[in-house]
Amino acid sequence: MISVENLSKSYAGQVLFEKVGFKINDRERVGLVGRNGHGKTTLLRLIIGEETPDDGNILIPRNYRVGYVRQHLDFTEDTLLNEGMKGLPVLQKDHHWKVEKVLSGLGFSVHDMQRHPGEFSGGYQVRLNLAKVLVSDPDLLLLDEPTNYLDITSIRWIERFLLEWPHELLLITHDRSFMDRIVTHTMGIHRTKIKKIPGNTEKFYDQIVQEEEIYEKTRVNDERKRKEVELFITKFRAKARLVGLVQSRIRTLEKMERKDKLVKINDLEFSFNYAPFIGKYVVSTKDLGFSYDPEMELIRDFNITVRPGERVCIVGPNGKGKTTLLRLLSGQLRPQNGEVVWNPKTVKGVFEQTNIKTLIDSRTVEEEVIYSHSNVDHQKARNICGSMMFEGDNALKKIEVLSGGEKSRVMLAKILVTPVNVLLLDEPTNHLDMESSDALLAAIDSFEGAVIMVTHNEMFLHALADRLIIFYHDTIEVFEGGYQRFLERGGWGDEEVRIAPVRKPKAAIDMDNRLDKKTLRKMRADIITQRSKTLNPFEKRIARVEAGIVDNEARLKTLHEAMQKASENSDGLKIVEISQAIHVCDETINKLFEELEELTNSHEKLSADFDRQLEAIEN
Repeated sequence: MISVENLSKSYAGQVLFEKVGFKINDRERVGLVGRNGHGKTTLLRLIIGEETPDDGNILIPRNYRVGYVRQHLDFTEDTLLNEGMKGLPVLQKDHHWKVEKVLSGLGFSVHDMQRHPGEFSGGYQVRLNLAKVLVSDPDLLLLDEPTNYLDITSIRWIERFLLEWPHELLLITHDRSFMDRIVTHTMGIHRTKIKKIPGNTEKFYDQIVQEEEIYEKTRVNDERKRKEVELFITKFRAKARLVGLVQSRIRTLEKMERKDKLVKINDLEFSFNYAPFIGKYVVSTKDLGFSYDPEMELIRDFNITVRPGERVCIVGPNGKGKTTLLRLLSGQLRPQNGEVVWNPKTVKGVFEQTNIKTLIDSRTVEEEVIYSHSNVDHQKARNICGSMMFEGDNALKKIEVLSGGEKSRVMLAKILVTPVNVLLLDEPTNHLDMESSDALLAAIDSFEGAVIMVTHNEMFLHALADRLIIFYHDTIEVFEGGYQRFLERGGWGDEEVRIAPVRKPKAAIDMDNRLDKKTLRKMRADIITQRSKTLNPFEKRIARVEAGIVDNEARLKTLHEAMQKASENSDGLKIVEISQAIHVCDETINKLFEELEELTNSHEKLSADFDRQLEAIEN
């Protein structure tokens, strides 16, 4: 375990954290949250000694090993496998199978094991550094946005790997669902302090909100009492008979602690502008084909029609063609075979990974927004910059000084300039912090037009996807249904709960042969065991979905009460905010009811099959 005491760190006058302390205890998996630029990565660098604190101590036991994924790429071995084996502890230096297992889980093929590390892209080279740290078996594993360079199958693999991690873990990620499934504790950097609690991010943020509400109520109450005391002193200071009481009030006033009003923390709040659209389809492909290598066709004979308002998510391992397909649909690439036909009434908004490179370093944020479209004036640009958290002078920052997350927000701001009726988004959550990702999810959910999106974020997939375009096992197919249904139909092949045929008893019942009671009891026990093994996961899932419905309906009731109050107060901004929240809540409840119906039907069908088998034995 490690212990942090009275730690402080500032940069260029900005205080990241001040006199903070915490411990990471044996086998704890801790998720570290906080806004971009508030010190999460700095804290990790302090722990590994790459940064020096302004004050305080980080106490690490002797021989306690800390593993951290370096961004510096320095490979000395001739093959991927040999380079990966450099990470093994001394006593395991020949355990090549351990390295092969981790490399395979992170998306490397058997053929890749003998390739030179320099042949791989930067993203895969970072994966190699990650593999070297994982196999080194450190006492504390530090991971800073590990999912940024992983595809969905590798993310699911590393999730299972981390759930079985036998030591301590400190994790930074913008993917809330990924973090919540892994961590035992959540620790946050908030208002220059660090707070750690048992539980997930929802529990952490709920507690922060509750504590700040109590603080603010206490502050207001203290200010009222202070004014009452000051008024008493002013009013009766000259009264000789009350001199004792006045002196008592003065002493009381000196002891009263003055609480500062909490500075408002701005959240990313925005919505995409919708251009009205009337038509039966948005875009259609016919026998679409494309390949960079004549011997390996990425996309072949692909057909899909996307309807207005539909959410289509493109998923699968990296390098299989997801971004290529999105670029074919957006027109950035020309098909080699087939065609892409857009409805002439569509107006596209495109966010693509490489588009950040199109930003001009010498321009300000405001200038980039102004030059995005001819109808943007100075005031409109400033308003959009503000919605992307570039308020005031921050809108005058040069692009060259922005972080990756800030540049992503500039790209989103450029899309907001023009009303659109279809969004094409390529991994839009990369480089966004958790709060910004939540805001983006809400904005996409509220958008009235069609959305075609590449993402590895399973929270987005569960919340948004109506259909899936799946790249897997060198095939591309359209899955008619949401992500939960895809997982229940077998998904990526690693699900615990699957809808599968019921296994028959080990021995068939032959009515022409006499079976002794011992054999019948054994057959019955087999069926009961299999029944429990098959149905229990469904029953647990049904209970969770039912609990989710109850919680969301309670939240919906609260929102409607708040809406009535906002309407009575004619608070337009509050009405819009609550309306969006009600929409999200309604959608969540509808999706939960759909899932509950499907789970219940499957449970009843499977249960009936088992009942028939038991009845056959008893008869």
